[in-house]
Amino acid sequence: MSAANRFLDLIVSNEWPRPAGAQVSAIKASLHGSLAFTGIGHGTGRAVILGLMGEAPNTVDPDRMDDVIEQVERSGRITPPGHPGYDFQPATDLIFDKKQPLPGHANGMSFSAFDKDGRLLLKRIYYSIGGGFVVTDTELEAMRGQKNAPAAKVPYPFSTAKQMLEMARASGLSIADMKRANELTRISEEELDRGLDEIWSAMSGCIDRGLKVEGIMPGGLKVRRRAKSIFEKLTNDARSNRLNPVLANDWLSVYAMAVNEENAGGGRVVTAPTNGAAGVIPASIRYFLHFHDDATIKDVRTFLLTAAAVGGIIKHNASISGAEVGCQGEVGSAAAMAAAGLAAVMDGTPEQIENAAEIALEHHLGMTCDPVAGLVQVPCIERNALGAVKAVTAASLAIKGDGSHFVPLDAAIETMRQTGHDMSEKYKETSTGGLAVNVVEC
Repeated sequence: MSAANRFLDLIVSNEWPRPAGAQVSAIKASLHGSLAFTGIGHGTGRAVILGLMGEAPNTVDPDRMDDVIEQVERSGRITPPGHPGYDFQPATDLIFDKKQPLPGHANGMSFSAFDKDGRLLLKRIYYSIGGGFVVTDTELEAMRGQKNAPAAKVPYPFSTAKQMLEMARASGLSIADMKRANELTRISEEELDRGLDEIWSAMSGCIDRGLKVEGIMPGGLKVRRRAKSIFEKLTNDARSNRLNPVLANDWLSVYAMAVNEENAGGGRVVTAPTNGAAGVIPASIRYFLHFHDDATIKDVRTFLLTAAAVGGIIKHNASISGAEVGCQGEVGSAAAMAAAGLAAVMDGTPEQIENAAEIALEHHLGMTCDPVAGLVQVPCIERNALGAVKAVTAASLAIKGDGSHFVPLDAAIETMRQTGHDMSEKYKETSTGGLAVNVVEC
């Protein structure tokens, strides 16, 4: 959706050499690599259509999406605001190219614009590099060239967990406080807090919507939504005062499943760190708010800032993309981020927070990404639930220690990178190995 938005903006700009008198009449889109293999199951094609209609991820109305897509399919036209309208037949102009991967990244796509005579006027390649970030091919090359460039001018420019801990000791600040200080070099305190609150509002709204919706999820596997019925059972059990020794795990799981059922159904989720792993962090935050009566919005901000610090280190030194390193990079990273955030709001020291993140990531190492039929349903939905459970367990274990541990977080991150590099492409979001080929369709 974001890539399509960018291409629309480019069309009406003066940033490309437009032939004299040329007018864009039609648009085509092509998905490559992992986006082609799992694009239908992940709703990527739907997102492209919505993006070409001018819809944006943070403002699109989930309840209107089907109507917008049906309109395009019926008319063969896209009519984004501020544009004259363009020919676009989803059946022929949205291509899932499984044969030709793009060189920059496993998640690649291209958009092309044509005049009324079918002459190509403009083409751009975009890559979805994880965490909701979309870049062009030239931007990606520039990023890679700058990887070893001097760090941005922020007060605490840590790029490894070791540096993060050293700076925390030297400054006496928490990880969240250092992350906040870095962010305040770009935006004001009010803007930062408003942005964090908006993120949590979107996460919380996604949980609430997922707990209310039922039915069969799209895609053909006929997997039924379960979050609503589980939520209702937990709510009824709470009224009975019956002892439930795994109560926290049950609530964690239903919150995570609610988010990922929304994701599987094409609803709005917060990409933290990815859509496929979007349930772990919201579930962990809602769990904390549920079971800690004194929790406040300030705790939520601390959680998010701490999680962002850990997620940034993982992304900088390895990857959060299932297409690059398997699900260890998605749910594994999400669990590490959530564990760090939980340890922070449970008054953990920087060392305990780093320990919590390491425990969570270590016990996801080697996890493959093998969605059945290319759909983010099996095993993705339950995997988020288990990722949240691991995150809480990791935080609890770390808080009960003094922060010292055998494997540093940096070592776990490097191991994840190496493991992902060695992992067969069959197990990296292509649905050509693992559960995706061993589950018998009945």
